[in-house]
Amino acid sequence: MRDVLPDIEKWRSQGEQVAIATVVSMAGSAPRLPGAKLAVSEKGELTGSVSGGCVEPAVVHAAMEVIKNGKPQLLEFGISEADNIEKIGLACGGTIQVFVERLDW
Repeated sequence: MRDVLPDIEKWRSQGEQVAIATVVSMAGSAPRLPGAKLAVSEKGELTGSVSGGCVEPAVVHAAMEVIKNGKPQLLEFGISEADNIEKIGLACGGTIQVFVERLDW
C-alpha cells in the first residue's frame, strides 16, 4: 500500500474522490498477490497495479462507478472452461478476486 499512498494523499488534498481496488484472493497463477492495490482518482489518474495490465481497464471502469455511486464491488477475473474468448481473463491462467471501494474522508 505504501506505493499508492503518496498519490492518494495528493488527490485527497485536492479534494478528489478516490477508489481503491485490492486483490483479495487468487487461485493458480496470477500476476499480483493478495494485498496488491490500484488506486483511481475521480479524474481517472492511476497508481499501483492489481494485474500487470491484463484486467486493469475493467477494474478502472468499476472504480469509476464506485466513486460515483459509493457501492463497493467484488470483481472476479480468470479463465474457466465455461468462459469464452470474449471474456476478460488473465493470460497466466489463474483467477483473482478484486474488491473495489471508495475512500471516504
